[in-house]
Amino acid sequence: MHFLPEDAVIEEATGVFDGLEKIKSFEPEVLFLDIEMEDGTGFDLLKMVDQLKFELVFTTAHNQYAIQAFEFSAINYLLKPMSPSALQKTLAKAQTNIKHKNVEQQLEILLSQINKKSDSDQRIALKDANGTYFVNIKEIVYCQADGPYTKFVLLNNDSIVISKNLKEYETLLEVKRFVRCHHSYLINADLIIKFEKTDGGTLHLQGGHRIPVSQRKKEKVIAFLGK
Repeated sequence: MHFLPEDAVIEEATGVFDGLEKIKSFEPEVLFLDIEMEDGTGFDLLKMVDQLKFELVFTTAHNQYAIQAFEFSAINYLLKPMSPSALQKTLAKAQTNIKHKNVEQQLEILLSQINKKSDSDQRIALKDANGTYFVNIKEIVYCQADGPYTKFVLLNNDSIVISKNLKEYETLLEVKRFVRCHHSYLINADLIIKFEKTDGGTLHLQGGHRIPVSQRKKEKVIAFLGK
């Protein structure tokens, strides 16, 4: 692979137990891990590893729900069949993230999504240039678009800016009772106190936040609240 560093060393394992031995002896910086293997799963292997000191990339051919779980946990993944360009991009991202070791918490979020853990306990991993934030979904008041970035505003009035656009988070959070009320805003419907029907409308949210509703989104918001 010409895009790897010249001093890069690659090891390959055939399954869970072989993989465990390779991890112990090789101590990889980046681990590409299949979910389904002949003698178990990638999750079985991770349970046997004492300390997760590597950047983790899952390789999977699984359905959209599994992919959504990866997005919530901010764990890198590659879909099969994988293209060289996708592999190169993922490897570059993994190398950048090596200094931020949060694999245990990210796996916890991943498994909570896959196992359909109750919404009150579910978190989302938000990665920025400085590290990873682990946020309870119920504590997100709203998300605001800022060009290619998204600002998350929390119940404690903290804010986190992530370099992904709002549309990506709309797709991810709409199943968690978030609704797009404006081109620039995605709000947590469970934190609405009042809907003021003037002009397009204004949503009053917990924490004193007032979020505009655009004319284009007004009917959608009313229908959503009617449910």
